[in-house]
Amino acid sequence: MKKLMNAANDVVDEMIEGYVSAYPGYVKIHDKNKRSVISSKPVRQGKVGVVIGGGSGHEPAFMGLIGKGFVDGVPVGNVFASPPPDPILEVTRSVNGGAGVIYMYGNYAGDCMNFDMAAELADMEGIHVETVLVTDDVASASKEQAHRRRGIAGTFLVFKSAGAAADKGLPLDEVVRVARKANDHIRTMGVALSPCAVPQTLKPSFVLGEDEMEIGLGIHGEPGVERGRLKTADEVADELLGKIVRDMPLAGGDRVAVMINGLGSTPYMDLFVVFRRVARQLGELGVTIHRSFVGEFVTSLEMGGCSVSVMKLDDELAELVDYPADTPMYVQM
Repeated sequence: MKKLMNAANDVVDEMIEGYVSAYPGYVKIHDKNKRSVISSKPVRQGKVGVVIGGGSGHEPAFMGLIGKGFVDGVPVGNVFASPPPDPILEVTRSVNGGAGVIYMYGNYAGDCMNFDMAAELADMEGIHVETVLVTDDVASASKEQAHRRRGIAGTFLVFKSAGAAADKGLPLDEVVRVARKANDHIRTMGVALSPCAVPQTLKPSFVLGEDEMEIGLGIHGEPGVERGRLKTADEVADELLGKIVRDMPLAGGDRVAVMINGLGSTPYMDLFVVFRRVARQLGELGVTIHRSFVGEFVTSLEMGGCSVSVMKLDDELAELVDYPADTPMYVQM
């Protein structure tokens, strides 16, 4: 598999350098750690600092979401690997406006370990940190074991909700409540049509036949939990949405936000075909789509395929999903 890169071990640092060079009005590199990307504008005093993070390879997540109404800083890990505690701590110090800091990230062992270590170090410096894990992936554990689920594309909407709450001036305990509520109200299912390859190996993460697909994939190049024949877009949409609705029942009168997320190499044509079917099926249930998101939000390098996320809304979550955001890679008026 081919990539536009120089040396595999330099690709993340060179990506960060290019990113901050492209968007200096939004972001900068922390002067003490080249893997700490922070807002170029200081966090206002009294605002909760919002920190998200994880491995590289998911762009525009995570560093693409730094900006007003979203997040304040992102520690960047190697491809598909958690950032270590040091860049997390530097970001935490930088975004601390005196009201505490919230950490949000997908439920993966490496992230949990390193962010927890950084939180302990921050606490020793008098910075109050609270953590919310995102667990939206229906495929990765049963409903009874929902706390074990992975965080995948639904992280975007959880981050957005909490970032909006922080920008509105809510205190830390309320921002945490909102983030947990958003996580509880969102489900995601994905399908892979082709694998990805990390720069160090350039080998496909799994192999699919020309007539095969994987249901229930992760975002680190993992294969899905079920392999089957390649189906039509409508059949795939029905299967993904069906698993979501069985896990989080929807009824007439419900309002939702819907995200069709491309995984890195899926044309918008395909994504809109899938959205068309999801919208039709929700309409037949009497469910109203309050806001739609179609595009690439949480990718997996060049993986082919998409995921469907549905967030059930009440008035509070609808307001936060609608809240304006201005970041280098996502703008909402």
